[in-house]
Amino acid sequence: MAVSERRGLARGSPVEWGPRLLLLLLLGGCSGRIHRLSLTGETRADIQLNSFGFYTNGSLEVELSLLRLGHQDTEKTPPLVGFSLTRVRSGSVRSYSPQDPQDCPLKRNSSSLLVLFLIDTKDLQVQVRKYGVQKRLFISPGLLPEVLSNPGLTKPGSVATPKADTGLVGGTWALAPGPCEVLKGGALFPQGPSGKDKELVLGLGHYNNSYNFSFHVVIGSSDEEGQYNLNFHNCYNSIPGQEQPFDITVMIREKNPEGFLSASEIPLFKLYLFMAACFLAAGIFWVLVLCRNTYNVFKIHWLMAALAFTKSVSLLFHSINYYFINSQGHPIEGLAVMHYITHLLKGALLFITIALIGSGWAFVKYVLSDKEKKIFGIVIPLQVLANVAYIVIQSREEGATDYGLWKEVLFLVDLICCGAILFPVVWSIRHLQDASGTDGKVAVNLAKLKLFRHYYIMVICYVYFTRIIAILLRVAVPFQLQWLYQLLVEGSTLAFFVLTGYKFQPARDNPYLQLPQEDEDDVQMEQIMTDSGFREGLSKVNKTASGRELL
Repeated sequence: MAVSERRGLARGSPVEWGPRLLLLLLLGGCSGRIHRLSLTGETRADIQLNSFGFYTNGSLEVELSLLRLGHQDTEKTPPLVGFSLTRVRSGSVRSYSPQDPQDCPLKRNSSSLLVLFLIDTKDLQVQVRKYGVQKRLFISPGLLPEVLSNPGLTKPGSVATPKADTGLVGGTWALAPGPCEVLKGGALFPQGPSGKDKELVLGLGHYNNSYNFSFHVVIGSSDEEGQYNLNFHNCYNSIPGQEQPFDITVMIREKNPEGFLSASEIPLFKLYLFMAACFLAAGIFWVLVLCRNTYNVFKIHWLMAALAFTKSVSLLFHSINYYFINSQGHPIEGLAVMHYITHLLKGALLFITIALIGSGWAFVKYVLSDKEKKIFGIVIPLQVLANVAYIVIQSREEGATDYGLWKEVLFLVDLICCGAILFPVVWSIRHLQDASGTDGKVAVNLAKLKLFRHYYIMVICYVYFTRIIAILLRVAVPFQLQWLYQLLVEGSTLAFFVLTGYKFQPARDNPYLQLPQEDEDDVQMEQIMTDSGFREGLSKVNKTASGRELL
């Protein structure tokens, strides 16, 4: 199970657990790009610790402060516990191919970029093995000096991050053409004249039946740039039914030259800030439209305005969070709480608004049918669950035991909500199709039918672009362009908001607002008055949803 070292639930009555759990979810924001993971009683054979996109001069620091294994070697065998650092082609695809569950990744040879850190508990050492061409991927024991952990802070004469062409500066690091040799206390990964990497050995500490060591990796040139996945493997647990629980505590710190954000996340601060301004402008324009057409404005119109403003505030807090993560390595907790709250409200308002527009509520009717009420009874709780899953994912480390479960819950619940909001639109289309040839209002119903079909296509395109096309784009583009995924999602959302407002704006010529509000008694009375000649020389005032017209 995962143990949080930052916060926990104190003992108390069960009545107090609910508010504390919610507070834990809201305040337990992720520690940014400085990760601390503590697992106790873990039985997984493979743990995905993190994925990060590195530019030249980027660095990865790993400190294994505690490793307590349940399995003790009784004979000399190859190390079956350790870390793997792999570079993948795309930032969203992990380098796992179908394999035998009992196949140990630490025994695998690879032609692609792969670094293995094999923990030998017998000889108290860590063997580092490199595969693939990686001439300037520098690996050394220990952590980087503290001055290097804060981007933009340098001191004269101090050890500096290695540069792509000039090599490492400061005396401890030094690059020269030709083979490199191991340097005690700050060793480069050696390379022989033939280009074949020699094996680097790191020391392994042993205290009170637990092991510890640390290392750091520096990206020395553009050839080594890419998306890297760091995983932990315990191959003793790869055989089903023979798992032995173990404890592990690890700190991971990743940094690019510009800050603590991954290569794909660096543009997100400006992107979210720009999109927040766009949604704010759209919300203000929508309010101006409503103020100029007060007679045709319904409650749903103001709900649409609230959605635009909530979306803008949510993106603003998201942008600020990324700014502080980039500069400090972790978000400000108060701002993170505000982001989670506005994100929850935005998600609920979005699906409720889409379903209400599709059902025709407030425009042509003020009572939802039983089927529509059931849809809202499903969508609203699912949206709460989806937002809880989102908060849990943001507040958990990737290697936590329940991280994968909550990620699957979020994906599944989101798809269910996207499918559920389509039902009111489909029911409205069927109702209009049935009524178009029976109630004598063929022209009005056909116009509404056309509008509902357009809205149905809009919702389908919105779901398709933000859930399917965006994922395919994330898989296809290089690691440094992964931010295009967020651009497509936010751009599609803005386009959907604008088109929905245009289609259902409070205008007199909007077919959605022109459904006559007449019942059968009014029609019969009109027929009687016409046949009796009582209405000769009189005109009828017909009340419609778009205003009063003299017929």
